[in-house]
Amino acid sequence: MVRDTGFLFAVPLGPRSDGLWMALALDDFMSDAAAVGFREGRDWLFSPEPVRLSGTDVAQLERLGHPLRMFQLGCDRIYRRSVKGTLPGWIAELLDAGKPGWLVEAQRSDDLREVAPRVIRPDLLLTEDGFALTELDGVPGGMGITGWLSKRYSGAGFEVLGGASGMLEGFRTLMPDGGEVLISEEAGDYRPEMEWLVEALNDLGGGSWGTGSAEEFSGANPTPALYRFFELFDWESIPAARSLARRPDLTPPFKPHFEEKLWLALLWSPSLREVWETEVRGSHLRRAQELIPYGWIVDPTPLPSHAALPRLEVNSWGQVAAFSQKKRHLVLKVSGFSELAWGSRGVVIGHDISGEEWTAALERACEEFDSQPWILQEFREARMVEHPYYDPRTGAIETMRGRVRLCPYYFVDQDGRSRFGGCLAAIAPADKKKIHGMRDAILTVCVADG
Repeated sequence: MVRDTGFLFAVPLGPRSDGLWMALALDDFMSDAAAVGFREGRDWLFSPEPVRLSGTDVAQLERLGHPLRMFQLGCDRIYRRSVKGTLPGWIAELLDAGKPGWLVEAQRSDDLREVAPRVIRPDLLLTEDGFALTELDGVPGGMGITGWLSKRYSGAGFEVLGGASGMLEGFRTLMPDGGEVLISEEAGDYRPEMEWLVEALNDLGGGSWGTGSAEEFSGANPTPALYRFFELFDWESIPAARSLARRPDLTPPFKPHFEEKLWLALLWSPSLREVWETEVRGSHLRRAQELIPYGWIVDPTPLPSHAALPRLEVNSWGQVAAFSQKKRHLVLKVSGFSELAWGSRGVVIGHDISGEEWTAALERACEEFDSQPWILQEFREARMVEHPYYDPRTGAIETMRGRVRLCPYYFVDQDGRSRFGGCLAAIAPADKKKIHGMRDAILTVCVADG
């Protein structure tokens, strides 16, 4: 329902079958949206309603924070054991590839021994067989946008997952007495939403929060706590990086192995099967294996002539490069510590490109193994959905046929307990293989169906 085309659009209160609608001024909505960056060259499509998830999906989302936290802690123990020598040294060498020595020393230090990221955000595809985890983001964006959308839809009468203030309450557990969010120029697109987040926290009271420039931070005026909103590959732009590196009260910590996608492939390494069973509780390990598609490290080291890459059943990456399009339902990803490692820029979908492009991508991955490792994963197809959105060109409510990526946020408090804060949903048009916050995508939040 649209009134005065271009000025008003309708948002349902509760299930659409109720027939109860509330008109919201679109210009007011858009103006408010600018506060979180929707109009900073990163505009997406708006929907008159959240994504509806089944009770089973909701229950899984709300419980997923703890097993993912246990998976991350298991990764950290495996890394440290490799450094210590009680596990093979190649594990740490692989995870440290391409990183400066001082940063490697920092993440191996006793200062950061028990420290792990305190915001956990997986990227989950909604498939016919359940969720498929394509990334576990170490420095996630979208927190402010999710908080803003949760507030807006809750105000329109929806029972949003996480509640109207779930993202705010969750983020506050990271720095209960207040603190500062350090944002780099490289991450500047996210500044508006993080500024909205800290302003909303200040409105709640109980502390003082703010944002600051990572490049200009000196540490001269200590704050109660710091949140790092910049990628570690960008360390050369941050003069205070070395002084921040060993601060255990900084989150996410200066432990770059947590920002590597390599773990998604190492989970499936046959030589590490017993190690994973030792380091991660059985039920948590099974949950990770259910979620994470099978994967491989793209290591160009020649295999013995009688050996084969598991499941691919070939002897070399050259043979993988020669796969037909039908056999290339595979995804190639740069692992981390790279400007290409976020926003799907370092993602190559095998069956979506030509054979020549596929060969070139695999050759590049092999060439960069020593400095910038890549992983290969089985492709998981997101299921098709239909969802309404406001078309800014026509002033009408249209229906998009597309695929959904869910980004739930879990916050770990100072006692190590994780809590669910909310869930951002991106719906990309059906012809898009990569699902992220693109201009053609709908961004909304989630509610339970029924």
